[in-house]
Amino acid sequence: MKVMILAAGRGERMGHLTKNCPKPLLKVAGRSLIEHHILALKRQGFDDFVINIAYLGDQIKTLLGSGERWGVHIEYSDEGGHALETGGGILNALPLLGEQPFLIVNADLWTDFPYASLKEGATKDVHLVLVNNPIHHKEGDFGLLRGMAQLEADERYTYSGIGVFNAAMFTSQVEGAFPLAPLIRQLIAQDQVSAQLYQGEWVDVGTPERLANLELRLQSA
Repeated sequence: MKVMILAAGRGERMGHLTKNCPKPLLKVAGRSLIEHHILALKRQGFDDFVINIAYLGDQIKTLLGSGERWGVHIEYSDEGGHALETGGGILNALPLLGEQPFLIVNADLWTDFPYASLKEGATKDVHLVLVNNPIHHKEGDFGLLRGMAQLEADERYTYSGIGVFNAAMFTSQVEGAFPLAPLIRQLIAQDQVSAQLYQGEWVDVGTPERLANLELRLQSA
């Protein structure tokens, strides 16, 4: 199964930290966020990567190269100076991802999620990994009922930025920038999105404060 790491975002909430550095290259525990992902995924049997880039993307290509140093293969989906958002970025990368189900991982995460558990693919168009709502997203995104994502629910969870997607779900989409969330909601309404709740370690490293807190926690551990 191929892995697409979403790394094209500008990371504006990071302020001065991303003025001259793309967010996926911010370091925690001595390595860039994106390197941590590659190493974790490699340990669990994934070695074929597609990484989308836009803002300061050349820095990512320079650091990671072809992936040879980690024993993996990396290809790049270059979106130029303007990122295509999550949905548009995946659609743009489909020629590299192929027709088989692929794993999506947001670059700005820290997690110990067992990626190997997703190698069987998805029986639906999408399989989402949900997590308990963090403080900064208390309202959550989707409900969960008997292994299926729900639009309406008393208890909602947050989409983790990890999921398995089938290329066929993008066949009706038009090239260009568009978000992924509306397409997921459309597929949920069609009963085409399975989901699971993960309650292990997961951090959305989206602000300088969260990055600093994660660094302190890892140092103390």
